[in-house]
Amino acid sequence: MTDPLDPYAEDEAPPPPMPWRAGAATPSEPTHKVLVEAYDDELPVPTRTEMASAAAQRAWSGVGPATRHAASLVVFALAVIGALAGIGVAWMHVVDDPLADAHAYFEAASRLNAGQPLYPAGVDPSGNHIYLYPPLLAVVLRPLALLPFEAFALVWELVVVASFIALLRYLGVRRRATWLAVGLLGVPIGWALTIAQAHVPMAYLLALGQPWSIALAANLKLTPALIAIWWLGRRDYQSFFAFLLWGALFVAAQLVLEWNGSVAFFGSVGFDQLGHVRNISPYVQSPVLWVVLVLVGALVTLGLARTRWGWAAAVALATLAPPRLLIYMLTGLLAALRQPKVAGEQGPDDVSDPASVYVRSAR
Repeated sequence: MTDPLDPYAEDEAPPPPMPWRAGAATPSEPTHKVLVEAYDDELPVPTRTEMASAAAQRAWSGVGPATRHAASLVVFALAVIGALAGIGVAWMHVVDDPLADAHAYFEAASRLNAGQPLYPAGVDPSGNHIYLYPPLLAVVLRPLALLPFEAFALVWELVVVASFIALLRYLGVRRRATWLAVGLLGVPIGWALTIAQAHVPMAYLLALGQPWSIALAANLKLTPALIAIWWLGRRDYQSFFAFLLWGALFVAAQLVLEWNGSVAFFGSVGFDQLGHVRNISPYVQSPVLWVVLVLVGALVTLGLARTRWGWAAAVALATLAPPRLLIYMLTGLLAALRQPKVAGEQGPDDVSDPASVYVRSAR
């Protein structure tokens, strides 16, 4: 027994273990440290991009409600102004040059029907009669081009309008953000719809964000292929290689259906056909600046790919990258409003596979 008056006496012995703990082994300190260190190694370490995104969210959450309300009013006012301006631009084109771009598609398909070159020399690139796209669209429109131009233009305009309605339904007609974006982009949308621009169906394909739809959009206008950077940044190699496969299939189909036009596309369409139009691309100011901005946009898209801003960055890059960038092409920015689902995965409302629905509900 220890002496209670001795200040150097040892502490009392620990109480004996309870009966149900008597057989338990006490882990040694090295073992405990190893287990803790192994557990710490399993914890995910946030990347710089994720940390920056979290910091931005914290900064926005710190904004007062009065400031948020004022910002919402400003955005709403700009959307109203943009919608009114879009109506004015649409009316101007309806009066001056309704369905103007339908001429280019009709004449291209008609040339194929007549056995003529798809990309003839001497066409003014500043007008509405030049065809600057890959052959696929002209090949698809060949049966429709057997009709008179008025009937062709009417049917094609119905396709354009139907694509825009499908785009709105996909983005969500009950979402406030959808209508704000439509208002803000009122001028490009009004212009694209009234001249029957193929950019509207392309914007819908871009919004779907699936490998097949991006490959098809890239065969209408080349720059949607830049969306592949988003898949690479997310390490979604399945979607990336599926995109390459779909793109190869579309190219092969064009080679089979229109060999001469497919070969002539790469030699006939280039930077010398930008024309004297209202081009808002930085390429007009400096080709070097344009290349630098495209590379920076690609790097930003790659860095943001795994964040909530990755899809918007990819859509902005694909929309703004063309060296011939006209106002109506900004319609493609609508695709940034909704990030597409991962290829091969089903949404919660998809009942096409009852077995998968049952497995998800059982979980």
